[in-house]
Amino acid sequence: MDNTINRQSERIVWLDVVRIVAMLMVIGVHCIDPFYISPAMRDIPEYTQWAANYGSFFRPSVPLFAMMTGLLLLPVKQTMTDFYKKRILRVLFPIIIWSVFYNLFPWFTGLLGLPKEVIGDFFCYTQGSESQALEDALKDVAMIPFQFSFKENHMWYMYLLIGLYLYMPFFSAWIEKATNKEKRIYLGIWFVSLFLPYMNAYIAPLFGVNYLFGEATWNAYGLFYYFAGFNGYLMLGHFLKKGNDWGIGKTISICVILFIIGYYITWAGFSSAAADSTSTEEEMELFFTFCSPNVAIMTAAVFLLLQKIRINNQVIVRFLARTTKYGFGIYIVHYFIVGPFFLLIGPSSIPIPLQVPLMSICIFAVGWLFVACMYKIFGKNAVYIVG
Repeated sequence: MDNTINRQSERIVWLDVVRIVAMLMVIGVHCIDPFYISPAMRDIPEYTQWAANYGSFFRPSVPLFAMMTGLLLLPVKQTMTDFYKKRILRVLFPIIIWSVFYNLFPWFTGLLGLPKEVIGDFFCYTQGSESQALEDALKDVAMIPFQFSFKENHMWYMYLLIGLYLYMPFFSAWIEKATNKEKRIYLGIWFVSLFLPYMNAYIAPLFGVNYLFGEATWNAYGLFYYFAGFNGYLMLGHFLKKGNDWGIGKTISICVILFIIGYYITWAGFSSAAADSTSTEEEMELFFTFCSPNVAIMTAAVFLLLQKIRINNQVIVRFLARTTKYGFGIYIVHYFIVGPFFLLIGPSSIPIPLQVPLMSICIFAVGWLFVACMYKIFGKNAVYIVG
């Protein structure tokens, strides 16, 4: 979702392919939300099964964007002030504008005389429990600087993105001086930190404790805290930016093996939780955690494989550039139409395995057209609306 402007080079051609794959994966992740968030849908085994199948397959989505951010922007070549102005201010206005729209939506439905249940049809995480009162909508708007709401569930990444931007100039100072060996050591410690969600869930209870590695009720910052999180994906993208000298056969073999291992762990864990009607939201999401070893190896596999793509046809190159140009805007607006497309396609005779790919492509196309229209209407000023 990083809106970094594409540079004209062969590397950016394959990176545009990564962008398209990541965008479709992100939309696909949200297309399966109605499959398992709604209690009614969870009672339909086939929906739960395909939520596990597709949800596991799409987990590299967000980490791929973090890797691309690290690849393109590290080390930071601007002053801190210039970097913040160019990166943070450009994303801040669209985030605020669309967060306001999402949070005012329940009030708009009330103005139009629509039943409250329509809110749940658009945003499955609300479960139709949202108020249509203006006062409640304004309370949610006032919370935007501090937290997203269930109506704009996808906006969680925007807070993370701004946080990564804030962090990058400081991280960059070390990266410029670090050797490849030191970067590998950093990535090694980060990879160990990815096991923390599972250690807290499965190992800590064996010892009758609630915390590990120095964490406590008075301390949330344990042993691996300073190496954990999406900053590892920033480093991984930066570290892999030059590619490798593997042949295509070796690349495919390694990447397929890594992806299958990561996919199976993700799928098995989520399927087990989904099959248990007493599973909490935390238990449902545990194996979907982006900063986990299974998702990390899937992400690295997709990145390394797509990195080998070479496209010389200029028609395809231009198509990829045009298609990915509006990625940031598509991400911001697409959640508005996930629910309606599920209502349109879900009850149809289209087989459930085909519904998610079809929904993803349709939502991507509609989002692209909307953002393109914004640029047509507002010209360069559209950047302040859709990024």
